[in-house]
Amino acid sequence: MGEAGKVRLLREKNLHLLFELTLGFKAVFALAEIVAGVATYLVPQRYFLALVVWITRDEFAEDPHDLLANFLLHTVQHLSVDAQRFAGLYLLGHGVVKLWLVAGLQCERLWYFPVSIVVFALFIAYQAYRFTYTHSVWLLLVTALDIVVIALTWHEYTYLRSKHSAA
Repeated sequence: MGEAGKVRLLREKNLHLLFELTLGFKAVFALAEIVAGVATYLVPQRYFLALVVWITRDEFAEDPHDLLANFLLHTVQHLSVDAQRFAGLYLLGHGVVKLWLVAGLQCERLWYFPVSIVVFALFIAYQAYRFTYTHSVWLLLVTALDIVVIALTWHEYTYLRSKHSAA
């Protein structure tokens, strides 16, 4: 194997490692979404309110006009039961779908790759839509991670397809 071949192999190994790492992040986020979804669906609103009051009490003591603390308190106080149930089901469904896709990608089943790309692209579209309302930095970070995952998934897919066709 020539020098160019060694460099290419090292590049492929590094990209595969990065792919595996991003899948690990996606799996952790998916598990967190599942837990948050179940909690959001099952925990009564008054407990969320008590939790937010407890979390923000120091902020309110320092600055009664704290933007984030007031936002959290206002959101929980005005959260309807229907909105809470929707959020719980959305988080649960979103987490389950992501975990299923990550598991399929880890197993290197080729058909999971294009399906994952389409599903992650749909998540990005929805997140972009939600960003127009929330302007959440966290939403931008999750969207950026999804874009990286799509690029790495496409690369991994083309690499695995060429490897399978060569075999």
